[in-house]
Amino acid sequence: MAEETPQTGRSSARRESAGVSDVVDLVKEYAKQETLGPLKGAGRWLALGSAGATFLGLGLVLVLLGILRLLQTELSAFDGGFSWVPYLIVLVLCLGLAWIALSRVKKATLGKEPN
Repeated sequence: MAEETPQTGRSSARRESAGVSDVVDLVKEYAKQETLGPLKGAGRWLALGSAGATFLGLGLVLVLLGILRLLQTELSAFDGGFSWVPYLIVLVLCLGLAWIALSRVKKATLGKEPN
C-alpha cells in the first residue's frame, strides 16, 4: 500500500475545494440564468403589452368620440327630442368592441404560445 504523503494530501484537498467552488459557481450561474432571464422577458412583455393597450384604448376613445360628433353634427334626424340616440349608438358600438376584445383573450401562461 502506498502511504499518503503530506504533499498528496494537500493536492487532493485543493482539488476538492476547487471542485466545490466550481459547483457553487455553476449553481449561481444556473440560478441567474433561470430567474433573471425569464424576469427580463416578463418585464419586456408587460411593458410592451401596457404600451399597446394604452395606445389602442386612446385610439378607440378618439374614434368613438369622432363618431359621436359626426352623428350629432351631420345627421339632422337626431335633432329635437332624439338627441340621446347618438349616445346610444356609440354606447352599443363601444360594447360591441369590448365584447370582441374580450372574446379574443385566451388564457395562457407567460412565455408559452396559446393552443
